[in-house]
Amino acid sequence: MPKFLRLAAALALSALLAGCAGTPSSAPDDDRPVVLTTFTVLQDIAQNVAGEHVRVESITKIGAEIHGYEPTPGDIRRASDADLILDNGLGLEAWFERFVADLDVPHVVVSDGVDVIPIAEDAYAGLANPHAWMSPVNAQIYVDNIVRALSALDPENASDFAANGDAYRAELQAVNDELVAELDTLPANERALVTCEGAFSYLARDTGLTEQYLWGVNAEQQATPQQIARTIEFVDENQVPAVFCESTVSDKPMQQVVQATDAAFGGVLYVDSLSEEDGPVPTYLDLLRHDAAVILAGLTGGEG
Repeated sequence: MPKFLRLAAALALSALLAGCAGTPSSAPDDDRPVVLTTFTVLQDIAQNVAGEHVRVESITKIGAEIHGYEPTPGDIRRASDADLILDNGLGLEAWFERFVADLDVPHVVVSDGVDVIPIAEDAYAGLANPHAWMSPVNAQIYVDNIVRALSALDPENASDFAANGDAYRAELQAVNDELVAELDTLPANERALVTCEGAFSYLARDTGLTEQYLWGVNAEQQATPQQIARTIEFVDENQVPAVFCESTVSDKPMQQVVQATDAAFGGVLYVDSLSEEDGPVPTYLDLLRHDAAVILAGLTGGEG
């Protein structure tokens, strides 16, 4: 069945389920506004701004691969019942854009105002790199956009949203300063960040790292022989000590790079999803610190 027909069927089923079952909620007596984000990283950022005044939920679950996600009828129903929808934009959630425009729900793109870096290679060359949140500097722009969006949704608590935003921006700036200081200690040949997905362009720009990746965005799923060969050449020429891969994709293509070079596999980085509460990155700030520690340990031969 063509995608647009599947979407139409999903919308119809969504309406039927909504009429029969009402709106599902983990807290039926919770009358706070509901803000829906497209993935868990945005949920955590938005919740830090919202505080106790708003219930923030994520469409996708922990561990989900965000790029190729396919919405369910339940997702569509949740979106139609939300009071506000926040998404990253920059082409990240093409699956969500297909139906969000038809919903009678306020919609805010939280990356608005970011200085966009284009994808350099492969099928997505020239398009905006969507992973702007991987820069704590950019994340402060996200926070500003969320403060404005929540203030418009719930004006009575606008002062609290502004105060929460100020406090969270200060934390983000502190993390950014930590990252820059830590990564600045690396010698020239160790200032190369080689990953499966091109998700670190913004972080590399902020910290003075040279980025190389197998594929531009995870929608490609598997690296081609040409991509693997190109990465092997880069690693050899620059004597890169370690390479990395993201938590939501297989590291098998990158392991081929490891086998063909003197580089070690430096570890798993988190980008598109947080972990469970007892995992390594239960919050966005944890994600940034974890990735920095893994990168630094991998490139210097230490322990993260």
